[in-house]
Amino acid sequence: MDPFDMSKSATLTLDLNSTIMLLMLAAVWGGSFFFGEIALREIPPLTITLHRVMWALPILALIVLLKGIYVPRSPKIWGAYLVMGALNNAIPFSLIFWGQTQIESGLASILNGTTAMFAAAVAGLLLRDEALTAKKLIGAALGLAGVAFIMGPRALTNFNLSNLAQLAILGATLSYAFAGVWGKTALAGQPPLMNAFGMLVGSTVLMIPIVFMFDGPPNLELSKGVWGALIGMASLSTALAYVLYFAILARAGAANLLLVTLLIPPFAVGLGVLLLGEGMKLEAAIGFAIIGLGFAVTDGRLFSFVFRRIST
Repeated sequence: MDPFDMSKSATLTLDLNSTIMLLMLAAVWGGSFFFGEIALREIPPLTITLHRVMWALPILALIVLLKGIYVPRSPKIWGAYLVMGALNNAIPFSLIFWGQTQIESGLASILNGTTAMFAAAVAGLLLRDEALTAKKLIGAALGLAGVAFIMGPRALTNFNLSNLAQLAILGATLSYAFAGVWGKTALAGQPPLMNAFGMLVGSTVLMIPIVFMFDGPPNLELSKGVWGALIGMASLSTALAYVLYFAILARAGAANLLLVTLLIPPFAVGLGVLLLGEGMKLEAAIGFAIIGLGFAVTDGRLFSFVFRRIST
């Protein structure tokens, strides 16, 4: 099932178990920004990406083995996993971690909230069976408006590293959007958890030479706190997140799953404020509200409900 095709899952609803899993997914994905902030104290961004995918790999491998999922042998499929690993893991993770060297984790998570709108718009542009509707265009435009509000007019006259970091997060969301299109066109029909495992293999293969080239051999003499962040990021924010993601997709459908987009920032911001001493600026809160409005337009269900209530 395509996670951006809402029509096919419109009949599925969120029950209590699905809601709990959705909140868990938001918590572990929101936690990735917190874990990243801790890891950045001792490790450069590219190396953090390698740790995240490399340590999640054996966990997903064990799950695939225990579930008896068929592992494809086709070089074409593994080539597709290499591309998927780049688009869905290596590129966005690296951009987000670099962005967090310049901006706070909570703000990074808010900017990351544009993923759903951009994914819908990119799918509408590139996929024949995904119509580029007005609500997708308006939703993407509102997402960009929210980002522009957060960056502020000063970015036009006094562009700095903080603004570049915000654009890096935006680049990560676009990479996720293209990953969705690639997954639907190149990996359709493959078991979902096999796709998760395959893209982790692909991103690990890609990141090893990149890290050795730019950061050198990874330093393993790290503090307990940083090791805890890396293990948490790999086991919870990556391996467990994939399991929850596909479980919710099967139980509640793609449209309900996309609600996680709006639930991640509150968890990330909360962790940043409570445990990292970060703040929450007014423009970030307003920008998040605009991005949330963009999501509501793209999703369409809230406005459909309101119009039905008004008409009756």
